[in-house]
Amino acid sequence: MTAERPPRYIVLISVHGLIRGHDLELGRDADTGGQTLYVVELARALAARADVDQVDLFTRLVKDPRISPDYAQPVEDLGGGARIVRVECGPAEYLPKEQLWDHLDTFADNLLAFLRTHDTAPSLVHSHYADAGYVGARLAAQLGVPLAHTGHSLGRVKRRRLLASGLKQEDIDARYQMDRRINAEEETLGAASLVVTSTTQEIEEQYGLYDHYQPERMSVIPPGTDLGRFHPPDGSEQRAPIRAELTRFLREPKRPMILALSRPDERKNIVTLVEAYGESEELQQAANLIIVAGNRDDIRELDSGAQQVLTDVLLAIDTYDLYGRVAYPKHHRADEVPVIYQLAAAARGVFVNPALTEPFGLTLIEAAASGLPIVATEDGGPIDIIGHCKNGFLIDPLDKQDITKALLRVISDASKWRSLSRNGLAGVKAHYSWPAHAERYMAAVEPLLEKVPGPPQAPLVRKPMLYHDRAIFTDLDQNLLGDPDSLADFIRIMRENRKCTSFGIATGRRLESALAVMRRYGIPRPDVLITALGTEIYYAPQLTADAAWARHIDHLWSPLRARETLADLPGLERQPKTEQSRFKVSYFIDPSRAPSLEEIGSRLHQAGLSVHLNMSFGQFLDVVPVRASKGLALRYVADQFGIPLEHCLAAGGSGADEDMMRGNTLAVVVANRHNEELSQLTDTRSIYFAERPFAAGILEAIDHYRFFDACQVPEEANPEPTSESASEPNSEAESAAAATAG
Repeated sequence: MTAERPPRYIVLISVHGLIRGHDLELGRDADTGGQTLYVVELARALAARADVDQVDLFTRLVKDPRISPDYAQPVEDLGGGARIVRVECGPAEYLPKEQLWDHLDTFADNLLAFLRTHDTAPSLVHSHYADAGYVGARLAAQLGVPLAHTGHSLGRVKRRRLLASGLKQEDIDARYQMDRRINAEEETLGAASLVVTSTTQEIEEQYGLYDHYQPERMSVIPPGTDLGRFHPPDGSEQRAPIRAELTRFLREPKRPMILALSRPDERKNIVTLVEAYGESEELQQAANLIIVAGNRDDIRELDSGAQQVLTDVLLAIDTYDLYGRVAYPKHHRADEVPVIYQLAAAARGVFVNPALTEPFGLTLIEAAASGLPIVATEDGGPIDIIGHCKNGFLIDPLDKQDITKALLRVISDASKWRSLSRNGLAGVKAHYSWPAHAERYMAAVEPLLEKVPGPPQAPLVRKPMLYHDRAIFTDLDQNLLGDPDSLADFIRIMRENRKCTSFGIATGRRLESALAVMRRYGIPRPDVLITALGTEIYYAPQLTADAAWARHIDHLWSPLRARETLADLPGLERQPKTEQSRFKVSYFIDPSRAPSLEEIGSRLHQAGLSVHLNMSFGQFLDVVPVRASKGLALRYVADQFGIPLEHCLAAGGSGADEDMMRGNTLAVVVANRHNEELSQLTDTRSIYFAERPFAAGILEAIDHYRFFDACQVPEEANPEPTSESASEPNSEAESAAAATAG
């Protein structure tokens, strides 16, 4: 650390897959591919730099007897200032990424808790893939730090491909949670200060499909490869056990190798490669075909996609009678992958990637670093790689004759092979080493690191509440106003426990409107009043406004542009000025005439606006800053007061309350909820659905969670006038509100 700059702590987030610092299980399943290797190597490469002090890679902690106990270790040291930190996220067992969406708020809450427990604040958050983007956008918003993002693959691109394959859109959305994924990607792109891509084509043809397409925020920084692991053959590869595993399939093992190494995924187009080989007698006489497609004990135990691909490969081998010419090993270790490349290079072979689409192609630069010429699809990353390295040929992956022709061009000309091999070695060193990647990465993020303002700080007026052990936050209209008898019971319970429990109200109403309603119904003055959908925070006893929160949520906010963007939409009518504020643009919405919420969001995104949309009771639409919501405001308050989210009971009943109830809070949905708006929560196991409405539902949840049973009152706690009845106004704002309430 130098005296000229503050400490630089970079947080990387990659939620899904099996991630560890050694023996990565690449190809084990669709979630454990190149991304898992990339993030581990990126962490090491950044931590090795003198201008970076610490890098933590956050991923999901998994306890599952079917997998290695390595993935259950909370912290794994990668050496040199880099670590893998694993946090809990939903069920303990290993889950595919499509099943993690309901648990990502828990991941975000646990990640922030880790940072707070260790008293660390990142300089930069970098998310990888859509699920991490969802987490990273929330974390960066809470901490007030810049967000970088790498998509790796994109939902809109995948949806198009799956539609083209014949799947129906409703089936795609149900199986792959595609709507949630694409929404998360849009929000992430809107929040990210930098989007790191591998290729120029990725920016133009893939991110260009998104409403939040902002190429000026995107930077092409190709991944690196470990030149210590991947290098030309030196003779030792001939003694490796994997050589015997490959050659046992082959009648003439000394022939050149055509090597394909990938997951058994339909997009990798392995079957077409086998068919091209099977239909060319010249290719069969010139070389053996090596198919390394993940690991398996029994094909029938794999997921349906991998099962289908491998079955089709075996059927093609049988159809063309390729026995003795094709090797298809069942197992290989991660540390044997470099050896496989070296064996192919030593045999003067070629590496082939016939994928239908290839965002980058990490295996291509690994092969090139091993001295192996390449033949690769003319889509995505291979265009840039071969353009930089001049070490192979591009092919149409759907044209079997084109594949055959390119492979023969490499293996039939020894002089050409040597030239391509030399070019690849030089090109990888110049463009695709990890030091080169880290250098370009830090140059791209340097302007962001210089602008970090730091998270908002708690004003002194809030300090007494640090003594409270827990808190209850509830909506106003939907939860407290419908049943006077249960409201009276709730008020009594809160007064009895006011020494250890903070009381917060989170409402969509403006301050004056909320105070008038509270006075009319005799609702006590809360310790915290979150108003205008989380855009304003006030503290008892004098309704002190949180100016730091206002500065925090002003990030990327432009209410004038939001109003202009929505001005001509049918079915939208501006609410009265009394319901508008600096950070809230409010409309009445007629769903029968207005565009869908998705279309409205798309229009705002296309205008370059990063916002949160809130639909309430099917008739109110509010636009607020991207850093503002009831849930984010609740977490901000709990964080400042030092109250664990596990000690916060959040009660709601409409769509605006949803993010208060996701994650680590104890949550209750009252029985008079708006069913349609909260339908996504019905399968969330951590949320309690009360059988009774209004305040009675909150009381039911208090009993369900045994909320006050362990409530502790620290000795230092002093009686505070924070839960007094609001029968007598004690501020100018409340006096005015009481007067207008009449």
